[in-house]
Amino acid sequence: MSFDYDMDFDSIDFRKHPEKYRVGRGEQGVLLVEPYKREILPEWRFKTPDIAEESSSTIYRMFLQYKEENDFVGMDMARKFLQMGYTRARRYANYPGGKKYDNDGDINDRKIDEQKAESAAIFEEKWKLAREDEDYLTRKKEHQNKYG
Repeated sequence: MSFDYDMDFDSIDFRKHPEKYRVGRGEQGVLLVEPYKREILPEWRFKTPDIAEESSSTIYRMFLQYKEENDFVGMDMARKFLQMGYTRARRYANYPGGKKYDNDGDINDRKIDEQKAESAAIFEEKWKLAREDEDYLTRKKEHQNKYG
């Protein structure tokens, strides 16, 4: 089942109601699902490789903590933040200011920022660890089979 954007995200605590959570595709819902957004977002940064290393390591440790707590939704949200760290850093690596499109809707020329590219690679490494984790994959399948 795809991610349901019509839910009342302001009133749902997905830790208490994991049955309402839908994995969706990619990063869907990463900035909506509470209390995970509130827990993970303050740790999410990629401005420099050093910051990206600290941030991605912290978020990956959160992924492992959610795993230990048998909290699939937390695991999936941490995975989404790691993915978003990669995709946003990559966008900023390719386009100054992260702006892919100009005011006319045309694609801006790429100008590679090596520092942001390194930040993206750091997040990508942790994202792969999370998304390929066997326990995560098993829990994801179980959650999707049970709740959609």
